[in-house]
Amino acid sequence: HLCCSRVALTPARVTGSTSVRHERRTRTTRRRVSTPKASMTDSQTVLHGFELDEERFVGLLRNLIGEVEHLQNTGVGSAYVPQEDLAIKHCLEVLAPHRKENGGPLEIEHVTYTEGRGNLIIKYPGTGTAEDVLSFVGSHLDVVPANPDAWDVDPFSLTVDGDKLFGRGTTDCLGHVALLTTLFSQLAELKPALKTSLTCVFIASEEASGPGIGVDGLVAEGRLTHCKPGPVVWVDCADSQPCIGTAGAITWHLTANGHRFHSGLPHKGINAIELAMEATSRIQEKFYASFPPCEKEAEYKFITSSTMKPTQVKCAPGGLNQIPPDATVSGDIRLTPFYDVDALKACIEAEVAAINADIEALPTRGPCSKYVIQPPGGGDPIVGNIKLVWGDHLLTGIACDLTSPAFRLMCDAIEEVKGKAEPYSLTGSLPLVHEMQAEGFDIQLIGFGSMAVYHADNEYCSLSDMKDAAKILSRLIAKFG
Repeated sequence: HLCCSRVALTPARVTGSTSVRHERRTRTTRRRVSTPKASMTDSQTVLHGFELDEERFVGLLRNLIGEVEHLQNTGVGSAYVPQEDLAIKHCLEVLAPHRKENGGPLEIEHVTYTEGRGNLIIKYPGTGTAEDVLSFVGSHLDVVPANPDAWDVDPFSLTVDGDKLFGRGTTDCLGHVALLTTLFSQLAELKPALKTSLTCVFIASEEASGPGIGVDGLVAEGRLTHCKPGPVVWVDCADSQPCIGTAGAITWHLTANGHRFHSGLPHKGINAIELAMEATSRIQEKFYASFPPCEKEAEYKFITSSTMKPTQVKCAPGGLNQIPPDATVSGDIRLTPFYDVDALKACIEAEVAAINADIEALPTRGPCSKYVIQPPGGGDPIVGNIKLVWGDHLLTGIACDLTSPAFRLMCDAIEEVKGKAEPYSLTGSLPLVHEMQAEGFDIQLIGFGSMAVYHADNEYCSLSDMKDAAKILSRLIAKFG
């Protein structure tokens, strides 16, 4: 994660959409794609009639969820470090008959940068040029932890209840892994003659830190360079609609330093909690004045604008009859992709410096509250102050390229299957996608689980949604030809 410590005053600025910046970054020519005409080829007819092999999908998902206890991820060196190869093993079992070395069309690479924590690249070659590519990336093999005591069912085994498939990872993101593995295995059996080469990439280490283990390692090593000429559909969202924008997530910690004293003599202390509250309020006011709602957010249908809010508070231990000497307010910022992260940091750091330069300008709480006190017997005054530290967690938002052929055709495919395409944006955050977009990839976002249970207890996906997802993706492939 990157962190900025510059304190120079940089004005907040609204930048152009990410898609415009992306055009300036890369000269890669995107090929034009048109929706198939009424007279479809045999391959397009096959793809338009595609039906997910339900038994194969559910069987694979059952095996994947059975490994979930060992796929939980809270970061390298933490309580939960996943072994993604346990999931890959089951995917390879389904794909084995269709591998090129076994007489099938699929080219498969198992790429590992850390023992037991692999990535899987699956290719279905087309007959076109290097420009004729369509890729499905981002479905990850790790999951967030689950507490069995908080679930109504066992999170570490698949529970089928009508149309609902319960288990940790069914929505995020093992359901997508099972979906795409089944899709590619069926493509290998149907053998549609495609001009477009297809790539599917399952990644390690998405849910928590693990630099160089997952897609970042694949990009750095050039293993995904062949995907750049065409769209990269990032399959790790929800609700079967295109997600066209996400926000950056920046964590922060603001510590107020005061002076401990007996609460019966408040005029002789500096209350760090009061100082922290007033400083946080002023910094929030500066944030909302500098990063207000903008027109691009409405264009991209963001549910909310950028926000800065405290989410945790702690202070020095002591008695209730003591004025605390220090207090820390922590929180996060959700920044829409039309604002610059470095400009944000510089703005907030400058406001902190301005507060420290005139600490007595902050409002106080009552006649005995103060932020500067004179010690008995003279000497230098005791002056309260605040300190800002940016957290390790930093994600940058993304605005997808709405002129991309993949976006238009994905909406067409969704409309054909679901009846209506409703793109949306939200101030949730996705790791890795901004970095790939910055590297020149045309990133489009979609997913087919349920947003209502993302990272939640009793997580599930809908079998009918996954069956529709297979139709959407196969029709998208047909439209590229």
